[in-house]
Amino acid sequence: MSVFTPGAPYEPVAVTPRDRTSDSEMTARAQEYLDEISARQTIRDYVSDPVPRSVIETCIRAAGQAPSGANHQPWHFAVIGDAELKRQVREAAEAEERAFYNGKGSEEWLAALSPLGTDPAKPFLEIAPWLIVVFAERYGEDAKGQRYKNYYISESVGIACGFLISALHHAGLSTLTHTPNPMRFLNDVCKRPDRERPFLILVAGHPAADAAVPKKSLLKKPLDEIASFL
Repeated sequence: MSVFTPGAPYEPVAVTPRDRTSDSEMTARAQEYLDEISARQTIRDYVSDPVPRSVIETCIRAAGQAPSGANHQPWHFAVIGDAELKRQVREAAEAEERAFYNGKGSEEWLAALSPLGTDPAKPFLEIAPWLIVVFAERYGEDAKGQRYKNYYISESVGIACGFLISALHHAGLSTLTHTPNPMRFLNDVCKRPDRERPFLILVAGHPAADAAVPKKSLLKKPLDEIASFL
């Protein structure tokens, strides 16, 4: 396998052809995926049942297939399974959340969150078997330690996170995106360099038997509100 090198000369490689599917099969596949992804819910209540590391590894490899600016792949996935590290993440995140709910957050923002039933307590950060902390690289470094610029960083990392959430759901796991603000404490916990900024925490595991979701989260905008065909 070739090693990624930024700025390498253009060298075309023939695309491996895919069998062209019929319109009816494309329609069926699209509907099948819609049915599967429509069952995805953001879960806040987890059990500590273990999930094989190999499953997480495979899903991260799927996320790594996402497109990115100049193919620089400006992401890093720090996967936390250690109980003590998860405790540290929870304590730091809850401290930021308490500040947010006790005056740091605007009334408008708090009102928007109210139907979701969230509060400063984040037990899922300790209970779920895996936390995947996604970092965005502000710039890259080659094998010689030389800096190179990354492009469309937030867009690229956001797409990779979408791939990852979809892959984890397809594998049979539940997820939750969590973004405490600020998140720089995650660099210390995960021992990541300053050139990387925390993008989000993705919780992954199995839902508790009594897990529930807020009714508002089930309400999705219809097609005519999210798309236009010109």
